[in-house]
Amino acid sequence: MRKYEVIFIVKPMEEEATNAVVEKFTKLVAKNGGTVDSEDRWGKKRLAYEIKDCTEGYYVLLNVTAEPACVAEVDRVMKISDDLLKHMIVRVDD
Repeated sequence: MRKYEVIFIVKPMEEEATNAVVEKFTKLVAKNGGTVDSEDRWGKKRLAYEIKDCTEGYYVLLNVTAEPACVAEVDRVMKISDDLLKHMIVRVDD
């Protein structure tokens, strides 16, 4: 198992919808055999440039322990999700 940082920007929406998106990805990690060590919600921030006609986004950082296959599945789902503006997954050195 390896440690990863998963950061993503959720489109601006109501608080309940944003919570549902974050919960969707934490459950996806758990379903594929990984664990979410910590969840850090940075909140709504103004973007440096417009992305998909949005000037604001809700930032979330997840620290995850998982196998590479789990991270590949999370990345695949994030790429096709309409609720996200951007995402990035980085392996953390031990």
